[in-house]
Amino acid sequence: MNIARRDVIVGLAGLSLASVLANPRLARAAAESLESVTLTTGGGRSVSAALAVPATTPAPAVMLIHEWWGLNDQIKSVAAELGKQGYLALAVDLYGKVATTPDEAKALMGAVDPKAATDTVQSWLRWLKTETRATGKVATIGWCFGGGWSLNAALAEPVDATAVYYGNVAKNAEDLAALRGPVLGHFAEKDQWINHAMVDGFAAAMQKAGKKLDAHWYDADHAFANPTGARYDEADAKLAWERTLAFLKATIG
Repeated sequence: MNIARRDVIVGLAGLSLASVLANPRLARAAAESLESVTLTTGGGRSVSAALAVPATTPAPAVMLIHEWWGLNDQIKSVAAELGKQGYLALAVDLYGKVATTPDEAKALMGAVDPKAATDTVQSWLRWLKTETRATGKVATIGWCFGGGWSLNAALAEPVDATAVYYGNVAKNAEDLAALRGPVLGHFAEKDQWINHAMVDGFAAAMQKAGKKLDAHWYDADHAFANPTGARYDEADAKLAWERTLAFLKATIG
C-alpha cells in the first residue's frame, strides 16, 4: 500500500460508515483508497474490481456486489470500512460502468448476462480463496441487485457465509442444495418487490434444503441502508450493519 493511500485510510479511521457514505467527498476519498485489481475469468474475459487491504494479513475475505447503480463510491466505501474492520474486501463490478439515473440503472441491470455474471463472481471467489493476503475463509455480501447476486455467487462457488440486503431470493430447495454456509438476510416490511411472499418462500426452501437462514425484518423500505437515497433509515441501517459485522465475525473470523 502506498503512503498516500495509507494516509487516507488513517484519516477516515475515526469516522463511522454512515458518516462516510452520507458525504460524497468522504466517500470519494474512501473509494480512492482501494487498490484496483484485474483477472481473466474462467470464461476468458478480463474483469476488474476494487480491493481494500486491512492492516494485518492474511485476513478473512469478503466479496461485495453493488446495487443496480453499479460499482460506485458508496459500495467502495463499504469495502473500505470492511478493510478497517480487518477484512480483505473485494468490491466486484458486474456492469463496467456506473449509472447516474434510475432509468440508466434499470437498463444496466436488465442488460446483465447471467452466465457472464456467474463467470465473474465465481472467478473472483476462486481468486480470493487462493490470494496470499487471504486466509481462505470467504463471505459474500450484496445490496438490491447485488443482494440477489450475493446469493447466486454462493451457489456458484461455495463460500463460508452469505449476507443479503433486500435482494432477489426467489429460489427453491433444489436451487439451494449447493449452498454451504449460512445466510443472513436484511429485508424491509414496506418493500413492494422483495416482500414477505418471496422471502417467506425462500425461508421455507432453506428449511427444506437443510440450510441455515437468519432473516431480519425492518420497518423500512427497499434500499433503507443507502444514505444517498430517499428511503434511507439511519437507525435500521445501523442495526443491520451491526448484525452484518457480528455475522461475519462468527462465520469467517
